[in-house]
Amino acid sequence: MIGRLLEVRHLSTHYVSARGTRVTRAVDDVSFALGEGETLGIVGESGSGKTTLALSLLRLLPPAGRIVSGEIRFEGDDLLRKSHAEMRRIRGKRIAMILQDPMASLNPLFTVGDQVAEPIRVHEGASRGSAWSRALELLKAVRISAPEMRVREYPHQMSGGMRQRIVGAIAISCEPRLLIADEPTTSLDLTIQAQYLNLLRELQRAHNLALIFITHNLGIVAKMCDQVAVMYGGRLVESGPIAQIYNAPAHPYTRALLESIPRLADSRKRLTAIDGQPPDPAALPGGCAFHPRCPKVMDRCREEAPPESRVSASHTSRCWLS
Repeated sequence: MIGRLLEVRHLSTHYVSARGTRVTRAVDDVSFALGEGETLGIVGESGSGKTTLALSLLRLLPPAGRIVSGEIRFEGDDLLRKSHAEMRRIRGKRIAMILQDPMASLNPLFTVGDQVAEPIRVHEGASRGSAWSRALELLKAVRISAPEMRVREYPHQMSGGMRQRIVGAIAISCEPRLLIADEPTTSLDLTIQAQYLNLLRELQRAHNLALIFITHNLGIVAKMCDQVAVMYGGRLVESGPIAQIYNAPAHPYTRALLESIPRLADSRKRLTAIDGQPPDPAALPGGCAFHPRCPKVMDRCREEAPPESRVSASHTSRCWLS
């Protein structure tokens, strides 16, 4: 691997109810590493822990969320040992995030120009005029048409695709080392989605960004990512290089996800669905969390959670069959 920019070791994040009677293990003993300029895709069904993992990396959890163990090493420093003030200086400057819903990131009361310029003023101390000039250049970089006009408009005056591009401009405004994109294409139609993904790739190459791409769409992961990590019930059940995971998946859950992808080349092949529903993170089944839905379940799967095992030097899986 290229020099490690981010290394996550045995990270666990829980949500605790107000009375402390209900504990949700949203992220459970997760480890992975990411090098400079690399792209990691994190995939899994809704409720698997993907977004909580992303928020944990930035320490942006809601009040009920608690990181209970692990390390998050970024550029060699453990982010869990940083003060709140230090984390505020890191967010937006060295690590940035694109959320699924751009309107959750944009303030309807401020112009696009003010919002793109704000992190430049906060993190770099630029004057308003200088920051606005940079904001205009950033809008051009993300291919906003008529940027001189758009910079003075408000988010509600933009299409969904344009708003997502503006969020991208804000994210790269201070040239971060790591960009986390959480389902950034979910609200976009297919044409705009393809354009946005191409734009992300171009921005990544231009700025040598490391990228964590969170999605449920395995087709996008195949196009965008170098590595893939598959989450289920708060755990990484399989991870490794794209080619190895797609050509020889070791975990039944990964195999089931891949078999559910429509393929135009073989329209006669029947799509398969995964039986049952994802587990409640607050009431995970014993043993392997996937065992109630697994077509290859054994008695051992119901009783013991499988440890992480190596399929190859860079390919790991949590399954008794691997």
